Amino acid sequence: MADISNQLPGHNCGACGMARCDLFADALSEGRAPLSDCPVLLQERYGENRTRIQTMLAEPRSRGTLPSEAISPRAGNLVGLIDGYEADFVLVPLRGECSCREILLPITPGCAGAGDVIRYRPLGCPITHFAQIIEKRDGLLVVHIVGPRHRLDDPGFTFTDVGVCMVIGFEGDVEGKLPFVGQTVRFKPAECMMQKVHSGVVVKCEGRTVLIEGLDLKVWTPPVRS
Repeated sequence: MADISNQLPGHNCGACGMARCDLFADALSEGRAPLSDCPVLLQERYGENRTRIQTMLAEPRSRGTLPSEAISPRAGNLVGLIDGYEADFVLVPLRGECSCREILLPITPGCAGAGDVIRYRPLGCPITHFAQIIEKRDGLLVVHIVGPRHRLDDPGFTFTDVGVCMVIGFEGDVEGKLPFVGQTVRFKPAECMMQKVHSGVVVKCEGRTVLIEGLDLKVWTPPVRS
């Protein structure tokens, strides 16, 4: 199931009818859902991923991510779909987690706590997000993205609307060339619905795990050195 999850787009968009890609991967591995339920995976650029998943489903094997898959970005995954900028690397979730961690500064502090689901729109982003709070830290919220969700009429789905939030930082694992602390980077969060390249500064690097702050959805072209 983990191998299948690694081949999914990782948007957690809910278009398949499930809240997260890992849940869809579980349904695929158990035969409870067809591959065609993921419309993003049907895009041409995910053709190789579809083939890999079909092979996994047809030929059960011992699970485990290959080292090359852990450090090399998937083909074509470094270019943003919205504006065509090229990223330095893809930021993927920490091992065992459903999405990269986001650090938010909410406009309405104290409105939700650990374990709660919130609805918000990141400043500068046109898409409404749903996230589950991992912890509250000095007025900031550390969250996992769990949507957007399309089935808001689900009576069991409750959330707190916190309005616009500033995204202060991202934390996750690097898929691609490892940056250094203090470097200004261009990266793509694996779960970004728009597949948009973000920019920021690496403030911590431990192994392949990085913390990026000073987030910006605008991407600047580096100056050409003479």
